[in-house]
Amino acid sequence: MRISIKNSLTISFAAAAGLAAVSATSIASAEGLPKSLIWTAYGTTSSGYAQAVAIGNVLKNEFGTSLRVLPGKNDISRMTPLKIGKADYCACGIASYFGQEGVMQFATDKWGPQPLRALLTSKGSFGLGVAIAKDSGVEKLSDLKGKRIAWVRGADGLNIASTAFLAYGGLTWDDVTKVEFPGFKDSIDGVINGQIDAAFSSTVSPHVKRLAASPRGVTWSTLPADDTAAWKRMNDVAPYFSPVKATVGADISKEKPWIGAGYPYPILVTNASQPADQVYTLTKAMVEKHDGYKDNAPGAKGWAIENQNFEWIIPYHEGAVKYFKEIGKWTDAAQKHQDRLVKRQEVLATAYAAYKATNPSEDEFKAGWTKARAEALAAAKLAVNFN
Repeated sequence: MRISIKNSLTISFAAAAGLAAVSATSIASAEGLPKSLIWTAYGTTSSGYAQAVAIGNVLKNEFGTSLRVLPGKNDISRMTPLKIGKADYCACGIASYFGQEGVMQFATDKWGPQPLRALLTSKGSFGLGVAIAKDSGVEKLSDLKGKRIAWVRGADGLNIASTAFLAYGGLTWDDVTKVEFPGFKDSIDGVINGQIDAAFSSTVSPHVKRLAASPRGVTWSTLPADDTAAWKRMNDVAPYFSPVKATVGADISKEKPWIGAGYPYPILVTNASQPADQVYTLTKAMVEKHDGYKDNAPGAKGWAIENQNFEWIIPYHEGAVKYFKEIGKWTDAAQKHQDRLVKRQEVLATAYAAYKATNPSEDEFKAGWTKARAEALAAAKLAVNFN
């Protein structure tokens, strides 16, 4: 069953205009870092932007490297400068993974799968989950059966996340009532106003904190890490989620943690072609100078080396790998996983080039590429995801 909540939504897109005059190539300093670097990040009010600025201050003070941070209002505006070589790095969100996979907004003839490489990720103390109205009577995710769940138009990342949480509970969208909203804030307003029972959110969103303070209240269903069957169902939909113990958020604290799910933010990525020496030096600087910025922006403690997952979903840059090997953090298992991820990118790139060579029309491109992508991954015995 589908219900549509009518409302107006204006989406602002930040273009990469004006960047053509800016070169991401620069002269290396004595320490091995360039005189200047360009990163893209979320908007100026985001924690990701604040963390990038804090890191930039350390790079300037310690190495004389100036870091220019370009805020982007959406995933495309953040990743376009990196794609066209006008930015060196992107402090991105999970859309970097969508870009690697060539899915959703990247399943077009202008994008396709991107050859991205990670340096480091920031794993904070918050979580990501389905914010459930406390008065709904839902305790386990399986209890969402028959409930009204938010579907945000044009927000693929939010909707896939909701799908993944339903899968954890053994449910699909056929088991619930899908209620459409024009934006994320509107979906949380829908819970507050009694139009729906649950919507996907970060635990630290100010909007979900409004829900917690409302008469309905908020609750977060526990996701035990040892429920391997449930986690497999979830990761079959969204492989980037992993168990977390959230200690900050709406109705969440160190004294009342939430055993749930999450993924890193920001994710610092660059292109595979980025010079290895530069990546090595930047990775080393961010790890060894972490004390210089960890307390200077919300969430910056998450960049600590002990928070890194070397067997995640995006391959690491060879320069970063060199540093991880030096400090004894890179294992044989990590290398095996890395090789598999690099192979995956190669399979995707080959399949995309072959499909694009068939000259599909704009109308048929996404559906045709989705099919070609699935066939290529299946033939290589790799997980399809997003089919």
